[in-house]
Amino acid sequence: MSLLDIVGGMLSGNKGTGGGGNAALLNAVVGMLSNGSSLGGLGGLVQQMQNSGLGDVVGSWVGTGQNMPISPDQLKNALPPDVLGGLLNQLGGAGGGAAGGAGASQSDLLGQLASMLPQVVDKLTPQGQVPSGGLGSVTDLLGMLMRK
Repeated sequence: MSLLDIVGGMLSGNKGTGGGGNAALLNAVVGMLSNGSSLGGLGGLVQQMQNSGLGDVVGSWVGTGQNMPISPDQLKNALPPDVLGGLLNQLGGAGGGAAGGAGASQSDLLGQLASMLPQVVDKLTPQGQVPSGGLGSVTDLLGMLMRK
């Protein structure tokens, strides 16, 4: 399922055909990248990744070339524990409320983030740079993701 399919399903409220979990994760990721998040939005993510020695990786996502992959272990070391815990809670894992069924484990979350995050960051930075004023609200970000 493509990123555009997931976003389209979120906006239409359709969580069928296996997209529900991905839509919930995408919603959580968009919240994490929006202005005012505990991570500090996209700029905060870029800074965290750079501080963890992953500047080349995140730079490839922001830039206009090929996106470099990231492993779940690299993400675990780069993201603050409170950010991972917040994402897990939103998805119904680690003691959070059930979101559409069984809760997510941290390893499941990290695997899905490793697959989704490069696409999301790439799509949110079409000009090859992080906007100086941040990306805006969750609604703004969803609109950006829907653009081709």
